[in-house]
Amino acid sequence: MEYIYLGKVTNTHGLKGEIKIISDFPQKKEVFTPDFPLYFTETYQKEIITTYRPHQIYDMVQLKGLTSIDEVLKYKGKNVYINRADLKTNTLLLSDLIGYTIKKDSKTYGEVIDIMQTKSSYLLYISSKNNYYIPYLPEFITKINKEAKEIYVERVEELL
Repeated sequence: MEYIYLGKVTNTHGLKGEIKIISDFPQKKEVFTPDFPLYFTETYQKEIITTYRPHQIYDMVQLKGLTSIDEVLKYKGKNVYINRADLKTNTLLLSDLIGYTIKKDSKTYGEVIDIMQTKSSYLLYISSKNNYYIPYLPEFITKINKEAKEIYVERVEELL
């Protein structure tokens, strides 16, 4: 099993067992759905989401069978993970892009070595003769080829 860090439980909310998760996971719509499993702490204690709602900067989650604050207090301050196998089979996570080659037409412009989150988007950190960032936005990223591990870009010359 491949566990991926989702976020951290910051607190409980109310008396009926809802928990507050802080997460910058980019594909929340894939994860925060009813019946999706979450794994808590480094022992990967499995729990199933019954309800979800966004609230301010938090992801509010109710877990199946845990209906009181006393039952969820054990997760306060704990890390939350997902299992890659639980995602839809074609889901490409942003973290998967590390190691992909940046291309425009037939020219190579480096390799993704890191991903950084800003307020407005994600930035791909590219290793080349002069390292640079590419915003992970449709006006820059035109195509991703998973099989060849290539990202095709436009306007890359503006960023060099």
